[in-house]
Amino acid sequence: MSGKTPTARLDKLLANLGYGSRREIQMLARNGHILMDGAPFQAADTRIALTPDLEDRLIVDGERLDPLPGVVLAMHKPLGVTCSHKEAGPLVYDLLPARWRRRDPALSTVGRLDKETSGLLLLTDDGAFLHKVIAPRSHVDKRYRAVLARPLRGDESEIFAAGTLLLEGEDKPLLPATFEAVGEREAYLTVSEGRYHQVRRMFAALGNHVEELHRDRLGGLALPDDLAPGTYRPLDATEKAAIFSGR
Repeated sequence: MSGKTPTARLDKLLANLGYGSRREIQMLARNGHILMDGAPFQAADTRIALTPDLEDRLIVDGERLDPLPGVVLAMHKPLGVTCSHKEAGPLVYDLLPARWRRRDPALSTVGRLDKETSGLLLLTDDGAFLHKVIAPRSHVDKRYRAVLARPLRGDESEIFAAGTLLLEGEDKPLLPATFEAVGEREAYLTVSEGRYHQVRRMFAALGNHVEELHRDRLGGLALPDDLAPGTYRPLDATEKAAIFSGR
């Protein structure tokens, strides 16, 4: 049996999406800046149905409605930005529209990529989805392309697959990881854990240094070809499901 379509007061919905205070939303409505199906929506305290097509039907200040709560964004994280709300310097959140940084619930990164790592990064306001992706039981693998300072030794695949490698300062071996050489100093490494600077530390354990690192896949979701560095877009239901489908 299907549940009833949820509803929300228009002013509360738009305030939670970062468009302004409820008072500011009411002013937008009174001034004819909120349209539903092309007609002015002047009663901002009216409850509206949160249907999947609402983003196409509701226009706020000349633009389509932002994604409703429960959004999952795929971002092509560029180099030089940090996955943090608090650290100094450029942040991944600075790449989003200003009002998106005022959303409630807030958008958070699903795991992190360090400042000097580029590639596929997810952001969401859905806490259950976030925890499902990072939970060990979900087995969401992460694939990285690494460019190294020195030529590969030749035994990386065997060592990383053994499940016995210890990182410096740790006493628990890493889970087995999949290695694929694609050049003398370049390789793909697929890991199922998310330890601090894991890929860099794995190569360091074998006497090598990662010069460039790029994540191109999470589970069965590849970094979309249409995402240039610094850009993002919402994922559809099929893409979200692909994250948990393996490779």
